[in-house]
Amino acid sequence: MSQTLMNAFRQSTARLSTHAQQLSAHAFNGFRAQASVRGSGAYPNVFSDWSQEPSAQTLVPFVVEQSARGERSYDIFSRLLKERIICLNGTVHDQSAALIVAQLLFLESENPEKPISFYINSPGGSVTAGMAIYDTYIQSPVSTLCNGQACSMGSLLLAAGEPGKRYALPNASIMMHQPSGGASGQASDIAIHAREILRVRERLNRIYQKHCNVKDLEAIGMTSTTTSLLRSFKAVSPL
Repeated sequence: MSQTLMNAFRQSTARLSTHAQQLSAHAFNGFRAQASVRGSGAYPNVFSDWSQEPSAQTLVPFVVEQSARGERSYDIFSRLLKERIICLNGTVHDQSAALIVAQLLFLESENPEKPISFYINSPGGSVTAGMAIYDTYIQSPVSTLCNGQACSMGSLLLAAGEPGKRYALPNASIMMHQPSGGASGQASDIAIHAREILRVRERLNRIYQKHCNVKDLEAIGMTSTTTSLLRSFKAVSPL
């Protein structure tokens, strides 16, 4: 009887092993097909493709708080918002600006006098999206802090913080430069775009002048004629 059970066990194990091998082969073929799509036909490229920055939505941790009403979970950014902390991580574009504007308006409605902390780690981006954030610095004092980098429009948002409450971590990089863009079409259309981008440059220079307390507009104009990349200790030094 024991020999019969042993034989049955061996047969069952063999079937499971065969099935597992088939599943593994199927999974590998699926992975290879997906890799071919991701890597544009070159299978090894799948690794470089997967090494790109993952979606932030899949990496947001949750925190659980205990209260008299029981447990409540928050994603980490909602928990920071509860402490009046807002984060800009990545490019300034319409979507990120919409989220930050909404958070600023919400905190403004809760308590217009209470400070807001704004953490910036951004390579810059859209001027119009950045100006939407800038114009929403309404009444609440906004303390800005650069961790990582504040480049282009990110540096303007950093400079626009409450005087005396603008910070940069020791290894942060801050960069300012002229606005850039392109135009095509008729000569008159290109001329209109050229005049507009010069107007935008002048407007940005005046904003830097206002928040950096620089009387001579040419001082800002000179530093923004070309790309200026500064470390935190240099960026906070007087111009």
